[in-house]
Amino acid sequence: MAAGTPRPGVPVRGSSSGRPVMAALDLLGRRWTLLILWELSQAPGGFRELQRRCERMSSSVLSTRLGELTDVRLITMREDGYHLTQLGGDLVDALQPLFAWSRRWAEEADAGPAQGSRHSDE
Repeated sequence: MAAGTPRPGVPVRGSSSGRPVMAALDLLGRRWTLLILWELSQAPGGFRELQRRCERMSSSVLSTRLGELTDVRLITMREDGYHLTQLGGDLVDALQPLFAWSRRWAEEADAGPAQGSRHSDE
């Protein structure tokens, strides 16, 4: 596994616990990681195809992220390009409620100030 790739059981950025969720959040918080996973959930792609689909990403960052995602078994390289693994597909599925929530959050943020609070400050 590449040095510095977040993995469960090892301290990660922002957490010394090694908890799997903290390792996952560190990995997913890395620049371009979610976009790569999203693009591969839509269709597999080779390096140049992914670089085209992620148009502002440098080749060195793409290479690093693909290596990290391969190391942690979220993607795999086949003859026709990179693909999500079952684990990678499960991750994208698990993120769907967060995507839905974020759309609702964006709509409510555009509506103006909050009308109430779920949690009291008292």
